[in-house]
Amino acid sequence: MSDRIYLDHAATTPVLPEVREAVAEAYARWANPSSPHAEGRAAKAALEDARGRIKAALGWEHELILTGGATESATLALTQARIEGRAISAVEHDSVRRAAPHAATIRVDAEGMVDLAVAPQGALIAIQTANSETGVIQPFEAIGATIHDLGSLWLADAAQPAANLRVPDADLIIVSAHKLGGPPGIGALLVRDLAMLAPIGGQEKGYRGGTENLPGATGFAAALEARGSREHLVGLRRRLDEGVRAAGGEIVAENSIRLPEIASYRLPGTAAAAQLIELDMAGIAVSAGSACSSGTLKPSAVLTAMGWSDEQAREVIRVSLAPSTTVREIERFLEIWTRFAERRRAA
Repeated sequence: MSDRIYLDHAATTPVLPEVREAVAEAYARWANPSSPHAEGRAAKAALEDARGRIKAALGWEHELILTGGATESATLALTQARIEGRAISAVEHDSVRRAAPHAATIRVDAEGMVDLAVAPQGALIAIQTANSETGVIQPFEAIGATIHDLGSLWLADAAQPAANLRVPDADLIIVSAHKLGGPPGIGALLVRDLAMLAPIGGQEKGYRGGTENLPGATGFAAALEARGSREHLVGLRRRLDEGVRAAGGEIVAENSIRLPEIASYRLPGTAAAAQLIELDMAGIAVSAGSACSSGTLKPSAVLTAMGWSDEQAREVIRVSLAPSTTVREIERFLEIWTRFAERRRAA
């Protein structure tokens, strides 16, 4: 598999060497952090050290509840927040929509930007910092100011861009380790004030039951601390955009400010499934939107919320990069995708 090209980092990204080492060392502290004996206390101290390192790396000075990942963090926030209403943007991740199936929907425009004019008062409002399918970045400052002026609380899903964007001035923030080279199965809910949430009992100060995942927390901290520069990704994504456009493709949300590591492209008249098969056979891994929904036959809810038809949405693939992505890999993707596009047009 070493000769394959992996361009699906928005789904999950390889565990960093520093993280593997940190997790292996943490397994030596095998005791339960909630146990009162000396071994348990040592494990607890290591857990709290990891928690402090995660907060420091994110620049967060308030509370942090360790969870099993972004989905659990979203569910905890949306089910336990001590405020009556619920509203979510139309482009939130599937896990957010599933956690609040009866929430009001906040529409977005054709470029994927939320319409803050329809944000409700006195509600928990879920608006992501950046989209995992299109890479569109929402305006942090304007969102926070508007929501708080309404007497509402802001739940920000920052699981996707935590590797390269600062955490927003939100009340509750979702983060996850496996999107930035950390281990799977560990995430966190950043909480400005625990009084915002109703406790459910168990560990994590009564806000999450289950034995604490010390190796996962240690790996999460190591991943955040190992974050490197992503400036070169701007140039790689620009090259992708240019190549796709030259081959007759369309760039989703082309006029929006986007994360440099995520882009979605449409090849008119060609199903995403056909594109994925062609690329996979050529040794290139990409996806058709979020990994949590790309295995379904339904078109992307994100794209349809932006005004794309079902047929158009089914012709879109997502290409996502990491600091390890090279120019050669981008050029190889463009070579295969362009050749495929030319064959489809000639058919």
